[in-house]
Amino acid sequence: MWSVAELPIGVFDSGVGGLTVLRALREALPDEAFLYLGDTARLPYGTKSPETVRRYAEQTAEILVDQGVKMLVIACNTASAVAIDHLRRRFAPLPVVGVIEPGAQAAVAASERGEILVIATEGTVRGGAYERAIRALRPEAAVTSTPCALFVALAEEGWVEGPIAEAIARRYLRPILDERPGIDALVLGCTHFPVLREAIAAVVGSRVALVDSAATTAAVVAGLLPGDLRRGSGGPAPSLRFLATDAPQRFVRVGPVFLGEAIAPASVELVDL
Repeated sequence: MWSVAELPIGVFDSGVGGLTVLRALREALPDEAFLYLGDTARLPYGTKSPETVRRYAEQTAEILVDQGVKMLVIACNTASAVAIDHLRRRFAPLPVVGVIEPGAQAAVAASERGEILVIATEGTVRGGAYERAIRALRPEAAVTSTPCALFVALAEEGWVEGPIAEAIARRYLRPILDERPGIDALVLGCTHFPVLREAIAAVVGSRVALVDSAATTAAVVAGLLPGDLRRGSGGPAPSLRFLATDAPQRFVRVGPVFLGEAIAPASVELVDL
């Protein structure tokens, strides 16, 4: 008999970057089915106004809800920053999880001194959501935020290591670290950024902990999924489906950089908003 437990967990992002979150979710919840939507027709969200991001986020979430999901995960820092409260009201009682709060928890845990650097898109930095979330947990924290827009382009092109990636990371980060030598935690506040981890680490050094909200978000999702909503391990293999609002061929080509495995063309469906 059909049950809610068999429904997939819905995950959405402005593009392919959120596949880093999906990767962590699948590692934490290997028996669960997932439905991922990348709004590739309208990326990036990071340069859009908060009103536009909220509208886009609601439209993408509606597609997932109409398909049938038991939870929504906003695998986009910008949408999490400006739209999560709206989506929680709009789709209640469906659980809605973003990446900002788990990322803030991980940053506070990783920083001994409470001096934290957040790198993100322009929209996420402008909204100040990470600063608020971090200071809610650690009021005395000193938080610096800076946009690193070129990191998104590097990740999309697959230029995630080597001299070009390191040179751009150095240009963004070294002036801040030289001015604030006490920084000991750096939040990768965009889902594209984890694939640039090696290049960023080469610039900041081992004394600065790199914080990726993907694993923490996966742990939060696992904790919010009660036993009666968990999919059993005895049945057929869990499904993994993808929706894209534009260029599914590019999604298939670029997506593996973030997901860590090949994406079958047949598993990507083009949807219209």
